[in-house]
Amino acid sequence: MSVSLPLSDNYDAILRQRLPLLDVRAPVEFAKGAFSHSQNLPLMNDAERTAVGTCYKQQGQQAAIALGHQLVCGDIKQARIASWQVFSDTHPNGMLYCARGGLRSQIAQQWLADVGVMYPKVKGGFKALRRAAINVIEHASTQPILLLAGPTGSGKTRLLNQLQAIDLEGLANHRGSAFGRKLSPQPTQICFEHDLASAILQLQHPRPAYLLLEDESLLIGQRNIPHPLYQSMQRSPILLLEEPLAVRVEVILQDYIVNLFAEALQHDAEQGFTVFADMLQQGLARISKRLGGVLFSELQQLLNQALELQRTTADISLHRIWIQRLLSEYYDPMYHYQLQKRNLPILLRGDATTLLSWWRQHGFDSRL
Repeated sequence: MSVSLPLSDNYDAILRQRLPLLDVRAPVEFAKGAFSHSQNLPLMNDAERTAVGTCYKQQGQQAAIALGHQLVCGDIKQARIASWQVFSDTHPNGMLYCARGGLRSQIAQQWLADVGVMYPKVKGGFKALRRAAINVIEHASTQPILLLAGPTGSGKTRLLNQLQAIDLEGLANHRGSAFGRKLSPQPTQICFEHDLASAILQLQHPRPAYLLLEDESLLIGQRNIPHPLYQSMQRSPILLLEEPLAVRVEVILQDYIVNLFAEALQHDAEQGFTVFADMLQQGLARISKRLGGVLFSELQQLLNQALELQRTTADISLHRIWIQRLLSEYYDPMYHYQLQKRNLPILLRGDATTLLSWWRQHGFDSRL
């Protein structure tokens, strides 16, 4: 008597709760894009998958299935089942899937059932769950959106983290500027989109009147904001965060000097300072053409002087000099030009306290 194995198509819940996902696709498929809350424990490795795929094209499905069972049998089969058991024991609330919810996930689910583990699979597999994530983003693009804008260093991310909002830079693992790279790599574009969908679904109830996002360019590092959402952002009103230059210098000093240096030391205790210095120098070099030869040379000299003082005495005070010049002579003129060019409606402008107070009064019960 056959037993019906558990199946789920509650895609929004899977995404919202970021349920653990056992991905039985081949490693090459996983590398192209996955969910950040998934783990790749494949039914077949890349070579086995290629062999089975070739057999399918040449001899048909039954021959391909037979070859698959021949390649994944005995100790290999037992090892893979054992790894799935460990996953299911560690994540009893998880699910498994393959590319389309077809034969591979059926086999994995059945093999687990054979050893007494009734583990649910995602109906339609990765493809269906990805389609659901895209639908979430597309639907959000049709809802009222409000952008948090402000000059570089005004503390937009810090303010977003106090609000019911979505941190696109955090999801992309990049600060969105020439100096924005981090030591850990950015997620794939697909993974970025999946995490964005999860973040949208995780907004607590009652849902805010607006989807609040930081005002971003299309590209955040090498990740791009999905087109429907970006197009909506280009038509959305703004909350404009304005802080004094001295405050902004301190924000940059904390984020790009203190925090980045600590991150570099954690990454490499012996070469941390070299890694840190290289990241700052490379960031400045990326905008050298836009700075112009004279300003770039002056900033480069000031940066090197600040780094040398920090290296020899741990004094970071000289960093304030090049940071202030970079803000006032490069980032601020560029920012004000772009803001004026776009000519978006500004609902309110003020410091973080002012905007935070406005959001708490209006963010959940007012509409555009």
